[in-house]
Amino acid sequence: MIVKHYSLIFLLFLACSVFVAAQKDNRLYEMRIYTAEKGRLNDLHKRFREHTTKLFVKHGMTNVGYWVPLDNPDEKLYYVLSYPNLAAHDAAWEAFRADTAWIGAKNRSEANGKLVSKVESIYLKTTDYSPLDLKSDGNRIWELRIYTTNEGMLSHLNNRFKNHTMKLFKNHGMRNIIYWTPTEEKQGAKNMLYYFLTHPSADAAKEAFRTFVEDPKWKEVAANSEKVAGGKIIAKLESIYLFPTDYSPIK
Repeated sequence: MIVKHYSLIFLLFLACSVFVAAQKDNRLYEMRIYTAEKGRLNDLHKRFREHTTKLFVKHGMTNVGYWVPLDNPDEKLYYVLSYPNLAAHDAAWEAFRADTAWIGAKNRSEANGKLVSKVESIYLKTTDYSPLDLKSDGNRIWELRIYTTNEGMLSHLNNRFKNHTMKLFKNHGMRNIIYWTPTEEKQGAKNMLYYFLTHPSADAAKEAFRTFVEDPKWKEVAANSEKVAGGKIIAKLESIYLFPTDYSPIK
C-alpha cells in the first residue's frame, strides 16, 4: 500500500512537471517601435492593416499585438512579434524584405514620401514567472512598464515580482499579461524588465497604483527586498499607456 501511495505521488509529480514544461515559453519576442513621419501615422496603419500583418504571417512571424500611446504627439506605433528562435527571425525578415508583394505595397504607400522616420527593435524573452495571458479582454487600456535596475539588482527585482508584486497587482485590480527581459546585453539583458498590465481605464490604472503603493504589504515587501539586496533596486521606471489598434490580434 505504501509503495502504491508513493508511486501515485511520483506519477502526479511527473505529470505536473510535463505540464509545466509544456507551458514554458521559449519563443523569441521582438518589440518594435516605429515613429511615423509627421502626419503619416494613419497611412502607416493602413499599410499594416491591408498588407504588412498578412505578409508577416506568410513568412512565419506571429503578430502578437499592435498599440498606439494614448498621448501620441510623436506618432508612434508599438508592436510585438514572436518567432521560434533568432534564426527563424532572421530568415523571416530576409524573406519578407525580398517579397515582391511587400516591395510593391511599400512603394505604393510611399508614393508621397516615406512613412517611418525611426525604427527601434528590442529582442525579449519571457521570465520564468511570466504569465502568458495574451488574449483579448475587451475595451481595456494596456500599460507598458519598463524598469532599469541598479547594477546587479535584476535578480532581486525578478524575485520580488515572482514572489510578491504580481500577487499584489492582482489584489489591486491589475491584470498581469506578460513579463520579459531583453536577450542582448547591449539592450539591457542584465538590468531591464519589460512587462504589460491592463486596466479598465487610465484613471483606473492611476487609482490602482495609488492604492498599491499605499498598501502596507507592499511597503513591507519593498523594504525587505531592498534590505536583502543591500540597496535600492530600481534606478529608472517608464510607464506608457497604450490602446490596441483596430487590426491588433489582441485588444
